[in-house]
Amino acid sequence: MKKYRITNNLGLKIIALIFSAFLWLIVVNFDNPVTGETYSNIPVTIVNDDIITSAGDVYQVVGEQTVSVVVYASRQVQQEIHREDIVATADIRDMDTSTGLVPVKIQIPDYAGDYESAESIPPNIQIQREKSGKKVLSLIVDTDDTTPAEGYMLGNMTVRPETVTITGAESTLEQIDRAVAQIDIGDITEDTQVTADLILYDVYGNVVSQGQLENNLGEDGITVSVEVLEMKTVPVEVEVSGTPAEGYEYTGSRIEPESVQICGKSDALKEVESIRIPASVIDISDASEPLERTIDITQYLPDGVSLTDDNAKNITITAMIEESGTRTIDFLVSSIKINNLAENLQVSYEPDAEIRFRFSGEQNVLETLDISNAVSVDMSECTTPGTYTLPVKVDVPDGITLTENVTVRLTVEEKQEEEQNGAENTG
Repeated sequence: MKKYRITNNLGLKIIALIFSAFLWLIVVNFDNPVTGETYSNIPVTIVNDDIITSAGDVYQVVGEQTVSVVVYASRQVQQEIHREDIVATADIRDMDTSTGLVPVKIQIPDYAGDYESAESIPPNIQIQREKSGKKVLSLIVDTDDTTPAEGYMLGNMTVRPETVTITGAESTLEQIDRAVAQIDIGDITEDTQVTADLILYDVYGNVVSQGQLENNLGEDGITVSVEVLEMKTVPVEVEVSGTPAEGYEYTGSRIEPESVQICGKSDALKEVESIRIPASVIDISDASEPLERTIDITQYLPDGVSLTDDNAKNITITAMIEESGTRTIDFLVSSIKINNLAENLQVSYEPDAEIRFRFSGEQNVLETLDISNAVSVDMSECTTPGTYTLPVKVDVPDGITLTENVTVRLTVEEKQEEEQNGAENTG
Protein backbone atom coordinates (compact mmCIF):
# COMPACT_ATOMS: atom_id res chain seq x y z
CA MET A 1 0.00 0.00 0.00
CA LYS A 2 1.33 3.41 -1.00
CA LYS A 3 1.84 5.87 1.86
CA TYR A 4 1.27 9.66 1.57
CA ARG A 5 3.34 12.11 3.56
CA ILE A 6 2.01 15.47 4.83
CA THR A 7 5.02 17.16 3.32
CA ASN A 8 4.02 16.07 -0.16
CA ASN A 9 3.02 19.13 -2.23
CA LEU A 10 3.58 21.30 0.83
CA GLY A 11 3.61 24.54 -1.17
CA LEU A 12 0.25 23.86 -2.70
CA LYS A 13 -1.17 23.02 0.70
CA ILE A 14 0.10 26.27 2.22
CA ILE A 15 -1.37 28.26 -0.66
CA ALA A 16 -4.71 26.48 -0.22
CA LEU A 17 -4.70 27.25 3.54
CA ILE A 18 -3.97 30.94 2.94
CA PHE A 19 -6.68 31.12 0.28
CA SER A 20 -9.18 29.43 2.61
CA ALA A 21 -8.42 31.91 5.42
CA PHE A 22 -8.72 34.81 3.02
CA LEU A 23 -12.02 33.45 1.70
CA TRP A 24 -13.27 33.02 5.30
CA LEU A 25 -12.42 36.67 6.10
CA ILE A 26 -14.28 37.83 3.01
CA VAL A 27 -17.35 35.82 3.98
CA VAL A 28 -17.25 36.99 7.62
CA ASN A 29 -16.88 40.64 6.68
CA PHE A 30 -19.62 40.37 4.13
CA ASP A 31 -21.96 38.70 6.61
CA ASN A 32 -20.87 40.68 9.75
CA PRO A 33 -19.46 44.03 8.52
CA VAL A 34 -18.06 46.86 10.67
CA THR A 35 -20.50 49.77 10.80
CA GLY A 36 -20.83 53.06 12.67
CA GLU A 37 -23.82 53.38 15.02
CA THR A 38 -24.77 56.71 16.68
CA TYR A 39 -26.00 56.85 20.28
CA SER A 40 -27.55 60.16 21.37
CA ASN A 41 -27.80 61.98 24.71
CA ILE A 42 -24.89 60.25 26.43
CA PRO A 43 -24.24 62.07 29.76
CA VAL A 44 -20.72 63.34 30.31
CA THR A 45 -19.17 62.85 33.76
CA ILE A 46 -16.74 65.53 34.93
CA VAL A 47 -13.69 64.06 36.70
CA ASN A 48 -10.97 65.73 38.74
CA ASP A 49 -13.09 68.83 39.25
CA ASP A 50 -11.41 69.29 42.63
CA ILE A 51 -8.73 71.13 40.65
CA ILE A 52 -11.30 73.95 40.39
CA THR A 53 -13.21 73.57 43.66
CA SER A 54 -10.11 73.34 45.85
CA ALA A 55 -9.21 76.84 44.70
CA GLY A 56 -12.53 78.18 46.01
CA ASP A 57 -14.04 78.48 42.53
CA VAL A 58 -17.01 76.77 40.90
CA TYR A 59 -17.75 75.79 37.33
CA GLN A 60 -20.65 75.13 35.08
CA VAL A 61 -20.97 73.44 31.74
CA VAL A 62 -21.76 75.78 28.88
CA GLY A 63 -24.63 74.21 26.95
CA GLU A 64 -25.66 70.57 27.33
CA GLN A 65 -23.66 68.12 29.41
CA THR A 66 -24.43 65.35 26.93
CA VAL A 67 -22.89 64.22 23.65
CA SER A 68 -23.62 61.86 20.79
CA VAL A 69 -21.28 58.90 20.42
CA VAL A 70 -20.46 57.05 17.18
CA VAL A 71 -19.33 53.46 17.82
CA TYR A 72 -17.58 51.50 15.06
CA ALA A 73 -18.00 47.76 15.53
CA SER A 74 -19.21 44.65 13.78
CA ARG A 75 -22.90 44.17 13.28
CA GLN A 76 -22.96 41.44 15.91
CA VAL A 77 -21.33 43.66 18.56
CA GLN A 78 -23.55 46.62 17.63
CA GLN A 79 -26.61 44.52 18.37
CA GLU A 80 -25.34 43.89 21.91
CA ILE A 81 -24.27 47.44 22.84
CA HIS A 82 -26.81 49.75 24.51
CA ARG A 83 -26.45 53.46 25.29
CA GLU A 84 -26.24 52.63 29.02
CA ASP A 85 -23.01 50.72 28.32
CA ILE A 86 -21.23 53.85 27.01
CA VAL A 87 -19.19 55.93 29.46
CA ALA A 88 -18.26 59.51 28.54
CA THR A 89 -15.85 61.46 30.75
CA ALA A 90 -14.24 64.89 30.66
CA ASP A 91 -11.06 65.22 32.71
CA ILE A 92 -10.43 68.74 34.07
CA ARG A 93 -6.70 67.99 33.92
CA ASP A 94 -6.99 68.04 30.12
CA MET A 95 -8.84 71.39 29.98
CA ASP A 96 -7.54 74.16 27.73
CA THR A 97 -7.45 77.04 30.22
CA SER A 98 -7.69 79.67 27.49
CA THR A 99 -10.91 78.31 25.95
CA GLY A 100 -12.34 76.15 28.72
CA LEU A 101 -12.63 73.22 26.31
CA VAL A 102 -12.26 69.73 27.78
CA PRO A 103 -11.93 66.70 25.47
CA VAL A 104 -14.50 63.98 25.95
CA LYS A 105 -13.17 60.43 26.23
CA ILE A 106 -15.39 57.49 25.32
CA GLN A 107 -15.16 53.99 26.77
CA ILE A 108 -17.38 50.91 26.61
CA PRO A 109 -15.93 48.86 29.49
CA ASP A 110 -18.07 45.74 29.03
CA TYR A 111 -17.02 45.49 25.37
CA ALA A 112 -13.34 46.43 25.59
CA GLY A 113 -11.53 44.95 22.60
CA ASP A 114 -14.78 44.06 20.85
CA TYR A 115 -15.24 47.36 19.04
CA GLU A 116 -12.85 49.18 16.76
CA SER A 117 -13.34 52.77 17.97
CA ALA A 118 -15.77 55.24 19.53
CA GLU A 119 -15.80 59.01 19.14
CA SER A 120 -17.70 61.87 20.76
CA ILE A 121 -19.72 64.46 18.83
CA PRO A 122 -18.85 67.18 19.68
CA PRO A 123 -15.38 66.13 20.76
CA ASN A 124 -15.26 68.65 23.64
CA ILE A 125 -17.48 70.21 26.27
CA GLN A 126 -16.88 73.74 27.49
CA ILE A 127 -16.36 74.61 31.14
CA GLN A 128 -16.97 78.10 32.51
CA ARG A 129 -15.02 78.76 35.68
CA GLU A 130 -15.94 81.57 38.04
CA LYS A 131 -15.95 82.69 41.64
CA SER A 132 -18.23 80.98 44.14
CA GLY A 133 -20.78 82.85 46.26
CA LYS A 134 -23.76 82.24 48.51
CA LYS A 135 -27.25 83.64 48.88
CA VAL A 136 -29.64 83.32 51.84
CA LEU A 137 -33.35 83.33 50.94
CA SER A 138 -36.55 83.10 52.98
CA LEU A 139 -38.66 80.10 52.04
CA ILE A 140 -42.15 80.79 50.68
CA VAL A 141 -44.75 78.00 50.76
CA ASP A 142 -46.56 77.21 47.51
CA THR A 143 -49.30 74.56 47.24
CA ASP A 144 -48.77 74.05 43.49
CA ASP A 145 -52.48 74.73 42.75
CA THR A 146 -53.63 71.77 44.86
CA THR A 147 -56.43 72.26 47.38
CA PRO A 148 -57.76 70.43 50.46
CA ALA A 149 -60.88 68.30 50.31
CA GLU A 150 -64.17 70.06 49.59
CA GLY A 151 -65.43 72.00 52.59
CA TYR A 152 -61.92 72.65 53.95
CA MET A 153 -59.31 75.34 53.52
CA LEU A 154 -55.72 75.97 54.53
CA GLY A 155 -54.94 77.84 57.72
CA ASN A 156 -51.47 78.73 58.93
CA MET A 157 -48.50 77.06 57.29
CA THR A 158 -45.14 76.92 59.05
CA VAL A 159 -42.02 76.04 57.09
CA ARG A 160 -38.87 74.57 58.63
CA PRO A 161 -36.22 75.76 58.13
CA GLU A 162 -37.39 79.31 57.47
CA THR A 163 -34.44 80.11 55.19
CA VAL A 164 -32.18 78.29 52.76
CA THR A 165 -28.57 79.05 51.85
CA ILE A 166 -27.69 78.53 48.19
CA THR A 167 -24.06 78.31 47.07
CA GLY A 168 -22.76 78.31 43.53
CA ALA A 169 -21.52 80.49 40.70
CA GLU A 170 -22.08 84.19 41.34
CA SER A 171 -23.67 84.67 37.92
CA THR A 172 -26.26 81.97 38.68
CA LEU A 173 -26.95 83.29 42.18
CA GLU A 174 -27.70 86.71 40.72
CA GLN A 175 -30.55 85.17 38.72
CA ILE A 176 -32.35 83.78 41.79
CA ASP A 177 -35.21 85.99 42.99
CA ARG A 178 -37.06 83.72 45.41
CA ALA A 179 -36.99 80.25 46.96
CA VAL A 180 -40.24 78.29 47.15
CA ALA A 181 -41.13 75.29 49.33
CA GLN A 182 -43.58 73.52 47.04
CA ILE A 183 -46.05 71.06 48.58
CA ASP A 184 -48.95 68.88 47.43
CA ILE A 185 -51.91 69.02 49.83
CA GLY A 186 -54.60 67.44 47.65
CA ASP A 187 -57.72 66.25 49.55
CA ILE A 188 -56.31 66.58 53.09
CA THR A 189 -58.89 67.10 55.87
CA GLU A 190 -56.73 67.47 58.97
CA ASP A 191 -53.54 69.12 60.20
CA THR A 192 -50.48 67.44 58.75
CA GLN A 193 -46.77 67.76 58.00
CA VAL A 194 -45.68 67.67 54.38
CA THR A 195 -42.23 67.29 52.83
CA ALA A 196 -41.61 70.12 50.37
CA ASP A 197 -39.56 70.41 47.20
CA LEU A 198 -37.18 73.36 46.81
CA ILE A 199 -37.89 75.36 43.65
CA LEU A 200 -35.86 78.45 42.72
CA TYR A 201 -37.30 81.20 40.50
CA ASP A 202 -35.89 84.22 38.74
CA VAL A 203 -37.58 87.64 38.73
CA TYR A 204 -39.62 86.65 35.64
CA GLY A 205 -41.05 83.51 37.26
CA ASN A 206 -38.80 81.10 35.36
CA VAL A 207 -37.37 78.09 37.19
CA VAL A 208 -33.62 78.34 37.87
CA SER A 209 -31.76 75.05 37.39
CA GLN A 210 -30.10 73.71 40.54
CA GLY A 211 -27.77 71.40 38.61
CA GLN A 212 -24.67 73.46 39.45
CA LEU A 213 -25.91 74.74 42.84
CA GLU A 214 -25.77 73.40 46.38
CA ASN A 215 -27.86 74.13 49.48
CA ASN A 216 -27.66 73.59 53.22
CA LEU A 217 -30.85 71.55 53.60
CA GLY A 218 -29.09 68.23 54.06
CA GLU A 219 -31.01 64.97 54.45
CA ASP A 220 -33.83 66.55 56.46
CA GLY A 221 -34.89 68.77 53.57
CA ILE A 222 -37.90 71.08 54.01
CA THR A 223 -40.95 70.32 56.16
CA VAL A 224 -44.16 72.34 56.15
CA SER A 225 -46.70 72.10 59.00
CA VAL A 226 -50.12 72.67 57.45
CA GLU A 227 -53.20 73.71 59.42
CA VAL A 228 -56.51 72.63 57.88
CA LEU A 229 -59.72 74.51 58.72
CA GLU A 230 -63.32 73.51 58.13
CA MET A 231 -65.55 75.92 56.20
CA LYS A 232 -69.20 76.76 56.77
CA THR A 233 -71.70 79.21 55.30
CA VAL A 234 -74.06 80.84 57.83
CA PRO A 235 -76.69 83.59 57.55
CA VAL A 236 -76.30 87.05 59.02
CA GLU A 237 -79.07 88.08 61.41
CA VAL A 238 -79.72 91.57 62.72
CA GLU A 239 -81.87 93.20 65.37
CA VAL A 240 -82.67 96.90 65.70
CA SER A 241 -83.33 99.16 68.63
CA GLY A 242 -85.57 102.20 69.02
CA THR A 243 -88.91 103.26 67.52
CA PRO A 244 -89.44 105.02 64.17
CA ALA A 245 -91.07 108.43 63.88
CA GLU A 246 -94.82 108.65 64.37
CA GLY A 247 -96.71 107.32 61.37
CA TYR A 248 -93.83 105.04 60.26
CA GLU A 249 -93.14 101.34 60.69
CA TYR A 250 -90.03 99.17 60.76
CA THR A 251 -90.70 96.49 58.12
CA GLY A 252 -87.47 94.49 58.36
CA SER A 253 -83.85 94.68 57.28
CA ARG A 254 -82.11 94.02 53.98
CA ILE A 255 -78.65 92.50 54.49
CA GLU A 256 -76.02 92.36 51.74
CA PRO A 257 -74.63 89.78 51.60
CA GLU A 258 -77.23 87.72 53.44
CA SER A 259 -74.68 85.06 54.45
CA VAL A 260 -70.95 84.79 55.05
CA GLN A 261 -68.46 81.95 54.78
CA ILE A 262 -66.55 81.26 57.97
CA CYS A 263 -63.78 78.84 58.90
CA GLY A 264 -62.25 77.32 61.99
CA LYS A 265 -61.73 74.05 63.79
CA SER A 266 -64.69 71.69 63.79
CA ASP A 267 -65.37 72.17 67.52
CA ALA A 268 -65.54 75.95 67.11
CA LEU A 269 -67.82 75.81 64.06
CA LYS A 270 -70.40 73.28 65.15
CA GLU A 271 -72.09 75.69 67.56
CA VAL A 272 -72.26 78.57 65.05
CA GLU A 273 -75.61 78.66 63.22
CA SER A 274 -75.62 82.37 62.34
CA ILE A 275 -73.76 85.61 62.90
CA ARG A 276 -75.92 87.98 64.94
CA ILE A 277 -75.54 91.74 64.84
CA PRO A 278 -76.69 93.16 68.20
CA ALA A 279 -79.62 95.59 68.32
CA SER A 280 -77.45 98.38 69.66
CA VAL A 281 -75.69 98.64 66.30
CA ILE A 282 -78.80 99.75 64.37
CA ASP A 283 -80.81 102.43 66.19
CA ILE A 284 -83.96 103.44 64.29
CA SER A 285 -85.25 105.95 66.83
CA ASP A 286 -87.36 108.65 65.11
CA ALA A 287 -86.39 107.39 61.65
CA SER A 288 -88.75 108.30 58.79
CA GLU A 289 -86.75 106.73 55.95
CA PRO A 290 -84.61 103.63 55.41
CA LEU A 291 -81.46 103.62 57.54
CA GLU A 292 -78.25 102.12 56.03
CA ARG A 293 -75.13 101.05 57.94
CA THR A 294 -71.91 99.40 56.75
CA ILE A 295 -70.46 97.12 59.43
CA ASP A 296 -67.24 95.18 59.89
CA ILE A 297 -68.64 91.76 60.76
CA THR A 298 -65.37 90.32 62.06
CA GLN A 299 -65.95 91.91 65.49
CA TYR A 300 -69.05 89.73 65.94
CA LEU A 301 -67.41 86.40 65.10
CA PRO A 302 -67.01 83.89 67.97
CA ASP A 303 -63.54 83.00 69.27
CA GLY A 304 -61.71 80.57 67.02
CA VAL A 305 -63.80 81.54 63.99
CA SER A 306 -62.75 83.79 61.10
CA LEU A 307 -63.89 84.67 57.60
CA THR A 308 -62.55 82.58 54.74
CA ASP A 309 -61.93 85.85 52.87
CA ASP A 310 -60.66 88.81 54.90
CA ASN A 311 -61.74 91.14 52.10
CA ALA A 312 -65.38 90.18 52.66
CA LYS A 313 -65.60 91.62 56.16
CA ASN A 314 -67.91 94.57 55.36
CA ILE A 315 -71.65 93.97 55.13
CA THR A 316 -74.38 96.51 54.43
CA ILE A 317 -77.55 96.54 56.55
CA THR A 318 -80.56 98.61 55.52
CA ALA A 319 -83.29 98.98 58.14
CA MET A 320 -86.48 99.44 56.11
CA ILE A 321 -88.61 102.28 57.51
CA GLU A 322 -91.97 102.61 55.76
CA GLU A 323 -94.83 104.98 56.17
CA SER A 324 -97.60 103.16 58.01
CA GLY A 325 -99.79 101.32 55.54
CA THR A 326 -97.02 101.01 52.91
CA ARG A 327 -94.30 98.53 52.03
CA THR A 328 -91.42 98.57 49.56
CA ILE A 329 -90.18 95.34 47.98
CA ASP A 330 -87.06 94.99 45.81
CA PHE A 331 -87.53 92.28 43.19
CA LEU A 332 -84.92 90.49 41.02
CA VAL A 333 -85.44 90.99 37.28
CA SER A 334 -84.36 87.38 36.74
CA SER A 335 -87.44 86.26 38.71
CA ILE A 336 -89.95 87.98 36.40
CA LYS A 337 -92.17 85.58 34.45
CA ILE A 338 -91.75 86.07 30.68
CA ASN A 339 -95.02 85.59 28.78
CA ASN A 340 -95.70 85.32 25.03
CA LEU A 341 -92.08 85.51 23.82
CA ALA A 342 -91.46 84.19 20.27
CA GLU A 343 -89.67 80.81 20.20
CA ASN A 344 -86.72 82.17 18.21
CA LEU A 345 -85.99 84.92 20.75
CA GLN A 346 -84.50 85.09 24.22
CA VAL A 347 -84.30 87.72 26.97
CA SER A 348 -81.13 88.94 28.66
CA TYR A 349 -80.57 91.29 31.60
CA GLU A 350 -77.86 92.34 34.02
CA PRO A 351 -77.14 89.79 36.76
CA ASP A 352 -78.65 90.83 40.11
CA ALA A 353 -80.64 93.65 38.46
CA GLU A 354 -83.63 94.67 40.57
CA ILE A 355 -86.84 96.66 40.28
CA ARG A 356 -88.65 98.24 43.22
CA PHE A 357 -92.36 98.04 44.07
CA ARG A 358 -94.19 100.18 46.61
CA PHE A 359 -97.49 98.90 47.95
CA SER A 360 -100.15 100.35 50.22
CA GLY A 361 -102.90 98.67 52.18
CA GLU A 362 -103.67 97.12 55.52
CA GLN A 363 -100.51 96.77 57.61
CA ASN A 364 -101.15 93.17 58.69
CA VAL A 365 -101.61 92.11 55.03
CA LEU A 366 -98.57 94.06 53.89
CA GLU A 367 -96.37 92.33 56.44
CA THR A 368 -97.16 88.92 54.91
CA LEU A 369 -97.25 90.02 51.27
CA ASP A 370 -95.38 87.58 48.99
CA ILE A 371 -94.99 88.49 45.30
CA SER A 372 -92.30 85.90 44.42
CA ASN A 373 -94.59 84.23 41.84
CA ALA A 374 -96.82 87.19 41.02
CA VAL A 375 -94.65 89.38 38.73
CA SER A 376 -94.75 89.07 34.91
CA VAL A 377 -94.29 90.91 31.60
CA ASP A 378 -96.09 90.44 28.27
CA MET A 379 -93.56 90.09 25.39
CA SER A 380 -96.07 89.60 22.59
CA GLU A 381 -95.14 92.89 20.89
CA CYS A 382 -91.37 92.23 21.08
CA THR A 383 -91.02 90.46 17.74
CA THR A 384 -87.49 91.57 16.76
CA PRO A 385 -84.19 91.84 18.62
CA GLY A 386 -83.72 95.08 20.54
CA THR A 387 -84.13 96.74 23.93
CA TYR A 388 -87.66 97.27 25.22
CA THR A 389 -89.13 99.15 28.16
CA LEU A 390 -92.14 97.14 29.29
CA PRO A 391 -94.80 97.57 31.99
CA VAL A 392 -94.63 95.06 34.81
CA LYS A 393 -97.78 93.30 36.00
CA VAL A 394 -98.14 92.34 39.67
CA ASP A 395 -100.96 90.16 40.98
CA VAL A 396 -101.74 91.31 44.54
CA PRO A 397 -104.40 90.23 47.01
CA ASP A 398 -107.51 92.28 47.71
CA GLY A 399 -106.84 95.30 49.88
CA ILE A 400 -103.30 95.83 48.51
CA THR A 401 -102.51 98.49 45.92
CA LEU A 402 -99.40 99.15 43.84
CA THR A 403 -98.85 102.87 44.43
CA GLU A 404 -97.19 103.51 41.06
CA ASN A 405 -96.67 101.68 37.80
CA VAL A 406 -93.30 99.96 37.35
CA THR A 407 -91.44 99.28 34.10
CA VAL A 408 -88.41 97.16 33.26
CA ARG A 409 -85.83 97.35 30.43
CA LEU A 410 -85.20 93.99 28.77
CA THR A 411 -82.90 93.10 25.89
CA VAL A 412 -84.28 90.68 23.29
CA GLU A 413 -81.85 88.62 21.21
CA GLU A 414 -81.98 85.89 18.58
CA LYS A 415 -81.47 82.41 20.00
CA GLN A 416 -78.37 80.57 18.92
CA GLU A 417 -79.07 77.86 16.34
CA GLU A 418 -78.12 74.98 18.63
CA GLU A 419 -80.38 76.36 21.37
CA GLN A 420 -83.28 76.45 18.94
CA ASN A 421 -82.57 72.88 17.85
CA GLY A 422 -82.48 71.77 21.47
CA ALA A 423 -85.83 73.43 22.13
CA GLU A 424 -87.36 71.75 19.06
CA ASN A 425 -86.04 68.32 20.07
CA THR A 426 -87.42 68.79 23.55
CA GLY A 427 -90.79 69.75 22.09
